[in-house]
Amino acid sequence: MKTYLITGGAGFIGSTLVERLLKEGNKVVIVDNFCDFYDPELKKANIKPFLENPNFTVYQVDIRDVSGLKRVFDENQIDVVMHLAAMAGVRPSIEDPMLYQDVNGIGTQNVLEQAKTHGVKNLVMASSSSVYGNCKEVPFREDMIVDYAISPYAATKKANEVMAHVYHKLFNMNIIMLRFFTVYGPKQRPDLAINKFTRMMLNGEEITMYGDGSTYRDYTYVDDIVDGICRAFDYITANSDVYEVINLGSNNPITLKEMIATIGEVLGVEPKIKQMPMQPGDVDRTYADVTKAKSLLGYEPKWSFKEGIEKFVEWRKSNQQA
Repeated sequence: MKTYLITGGAGFIGSTLVERLLKEGNKVVIVDNFCDFYDPELKKANIKPFLENPNFTVYQVDIRDVSGLKRVFDENQIDVVMHLAAMAGVRPSIEDPMLYQDVNGIGTQNVLEQAKTHGVKNLVMASSSSVYGNCKEVPFREDMIVDYAISPYAATKKANEVMAHVYHKLFNMNIIMLRFFTVYGPKQRPDLAINKFTRMMLNGEEITMYGDGSTYRDYTYVDDIVDGICRAFDYITANSDVYEVINLGSNNPITLKEMIATIGEVLGVEPKIKQMPMQPGDVDRTYADVTKAKSLLGYEPKWSFKEGIEKFVEWRKSNQQA
């Protein structure tokens, strides 16, 4: 039995990961500040099924709170850290870049510092496909130059990768940075397009499509992401002197028009679309090369986009309050 610390553990990806780790017989400690970026009650609902499990512990702590984080590490023998906590979202980061720098920059370094101080050597950390910006070449490979972010959010994620490498080199910490590509599935954040569009289509409302619908994303079902995370855990605990940046995506990009049409098809409705100009900070496309993930981790995404939408819609219909 291992003890995993998951920051941001009450969120979409975090709570899905918690469920898998607990089923496998592990101890799981989560840190989450339950902030109001979206309704905190949704995050509380995400972890409600785990509260009676003796192997589950939750701390309501902000990663910017050094004394709170120290208490978490003091009170638990942590084997592996999964750092998911962050201020998310490209567009909100443009409106409040200082907050994103504070949470994603200083907060992440606080996690690294506490891991270093408490002798926790193995960390997996969430980066983002947004670091690729508008790279011209596709699919996106980990060895591409990613110095041209187009949002504060993307810049903080690139900075996290650089700072993690510092801790790897100076303090012999094993770290894997996972660049997630547009994750979707049950419990997805309500502000994200698939959740928002599904909700609006169910209500017969008009949806806003930014651009002409030709932009595309490498949508990745949450179970594939969680499988990749768990494989990263296995890799990092079985090897030494590890610092890797690894894409986790589907390697099967879907256009915005196709995404909307697929949701409409699964719901059995005709989408009502209002076209608007592209938004600042939005990238034209994302497309993951997952060769490295397959080679190092044995990662193999299994979910087709339509299958994932079907599972999401099933959840959405039974969770109308979410």
